[in-house]
Amino acid sequence: MDYKIHQLAQVNTVDIGEGSSIWQFCVVLAGAKIGKNVNICSHCFVENNVVIGNDVTVKSGVQIWDGIIIENKVFIGPNVTFTNDLYPRSKNLDWIEVRTLIKKNASIGANATILAGVEIGEYSMIGAGSVVTKNIPPYTLWYGNPAVQKGYVTKEGEILTMDLKSTKTGERYRLINKELVKI
Repeated sequence: MDYKIHQLAQVNTVDIGEGSSIWQFCVVLAGAKIGKNVNICSHCFVENNVVIGNDVTVKSGVQIWDGIIIENKVFIGPNVTFTNDLYPRSKNLDWIEVRTLIKKNASIGANATILAGVEIGEYSMIGAGSVVTKNIPPYTLWYGNPAVQKGYVTKEGEILTMDLKSTKTGERYRLINKELVKI
């Protein structure tokens, strides 16, 4: 076994990559797929039809429901809430699972809520407590309820204003082929 499972976790999947850690009071169902070097902190729940890529951090108190795909190097802050049903009703046997995709290197802040069916773009950043109701383009910064775009984010995590100016250095960037490039 090339991964760590805390003795107080209930992990039913065998599809776990090397170097991963699953901490106490987590429940991971049998169909879940977990990549390499993933850290799932305490008090998390992972359903069956879930894919978690490599080098992902899932902080405490997160539930990852069926239909959620998390690509490589994503950060999920504490108590982030995902949904997978656009019209939830108790005991509804005809409910439709809605897929949600979190693209590589995205970061989601603590207590954010991600509605079913959205795609969060590469390198984007969602602020703490935000409610994401629509797709988030790559390299963008969003926060609020509902979340609105407040700037851009470089691959290195540097925050840019809406006019693509660094908040630290004042340097300017340009979007070229959907990537931020310093000019």
